Amino acid sequence: MNETLALICDCDGVLINSEAIAGAVLIRELERRWPGLELTDVITPLLGVQTERLLMAVASEVGKTLSADDVAAIYGAAQREAVMAPMVDGIAGALGKIPLVKACASNSTSSYVRAVLERTGLISFFSDRIFTADLVANPKPAPDVYLLTASTLGVSPENCLVIEDSVAGATAAVAAGMTVYGFTGTTHVPVAHAGKLLAVGASRTFVRMSELPELVVKWSAERE
Repeated sequence: MNETLALICDCDGVLINSEAIAGAVLIRELERRWPGLELTDVITPLLGVQTERLLMAVASEVGKTLSADDVAAIYGAAQREAVMAPMVDGIAGALGKIPLVKACASNSTSSYVRAVLERTGLISFFSDRIFTADLVANPKPAPDVYLLTASTLGVSPENCLVIEDSVAGATAAVAAGMTVYGFTGTTHVPVAHAGKLLAVGASRTFVRMSELPELVVKWSAERE
């Protein structure tokens, strides 16, 4: 295959099945602080947005406030639990069948992403090709982290295939000029989510990681 093509994967919800865990922690911590509110429907659509921004968006939507200490405590609780999440089913096998250069581009921090990839062994597919929100000025849905990834890899954005599970992430990759395939096979994804990914520019969606190698073959062939 053409060596100028790259596969770029989001971390949470694509490599690691952590979004449901993180979402549950955010809901638990916020409902504990704001008794009487039911926040599942508010938080779930925002998963994939950088946690600090998500928390402030939720607070604004429900007319509440959070102190800096609250934000730090909630973020820490979510990270501690999410870091132990399992791999997404089938991801290791799928990546092993894809002979493209691979990178991870995440809205999380470098330390978190490296920790989960090392714990699961997925680091073997990415090495030091890890790009995170703390390395750029603006997190997803801005395209910064994807543009940094392509620039560092030396691959043009149009030759990058991105796998994303969140609206924020898909929006970022589309804005960077990349092809986006939306993954909807993790436990946190609601039924209508595929339509939301397509609405922001994802080219297609899929539900099983076993489908990914063949999808990559077809995408790569279109660029030969």
